[in-house]
Amino acid sequence: MRTAFTLALLFCVPLAGAQEQPRIRVNVRLINVAFTVRDAAGTLVTGLTKDDFEVLEDGIPQTIAFFARPAELPLTLGLLDDTSGSQDSFAKSHQRDLEAFLDSVLTAHDRAFLLCFGNHLRLASDFVSSAAPVLDGLRRFEHRRERFPEIGPSEYRELGTAFYDAIYYSTTEKLASVKNGRKALIVFGDGEDNSSAHHMLEAIEAAQLNDVVVYGVRYTESRHGVLTARNKYGISVMERISRDTGGADFDARREDLSKSFGRIGEELRSSYELAYHAASQPASGGYHKLVVRAKRPGLVVRAKTGYVDKGD
Repeated sequence: MRTAFTLALLFCVPLAGAQEQPRIRVNVRLINVAFTVRDAAGTLVTGLTKDDFEVLEDGIPQTIAFFARPAELPLTLGLLDDTSGSQDSFAKSHQRDLEAFLDSVLTAHDRAFLLCFGNHLRLASDFVSSAAPVLDGLRRFEHRRERFPEIGPSEYRELGTAFYDAIYYSTTEKLASVKNGRKALIVFGDGEDNSSAHHMLEAIEAAQLNDVVVYGVRYTESRHGVLTARNKYGISVMERISRDTGGADFDARREDLSKSFGRIGEELRSSYELAYHAASQPASGGYHKLVVRAKRPGLVVRAKTGYVDKGD
């Protein structure tokens, strides 16, 4: 979340006659950061306080104004399922694991939605608090996908996969309005895009600006065990988006997916959130680099790497 407001400081100027007093305006932005902490053995660490961390924006130390421990944060989750032709062979492989993941993660205080995308972005299940409606929406989508509503503007897409648009519009139209708690996307696909109106950096910027952590569950269809150049590009895309938003990506062909889901769920339930006020000139804009560090030795923090300030 990026909240901006203006503080006006009035200075009296000793000039003859009545004149308008000049104003100095300072733009103050509230920057939220969700993050996880692991020790040297890779174990998630909970029970820390704001005094255990320091935050730097563009190398400048910031004062933490808000801090929440993992148990205090509700979860809003978006599931993005690539249903384009390249993913046909994987469509039903892990539904049972997905159901187990949702059952273990969602509580009555959490919400999730399912977006199925190829060259259309169709909402198979809107926000719900249990696994059953999500899985029912996925099954119904497989039979009559054209009946499901679309998100994002109407676009003519000649080719089959709008990967970046799926992330961009799931963030801006579904998660941007969520103000409290942890927000995450889990993307099932291969990272390959051939029909989006937005590019990779715009998808990353939208997620960073709206405090959305992206996890990738990657299904890459190789040819006789050999990756194509397009496959390699898709792998790097999912690695980059996950890393820059504070998430992680998993290779569904090589990893035990039930363990991967368990790790994602564990991280979502063990994440912290902090916020700080960052002051800059009104028209600053541009990209700001973010670093969250643990003061205790041996602890590793994973958070988004920065955000784009759109300015006023």
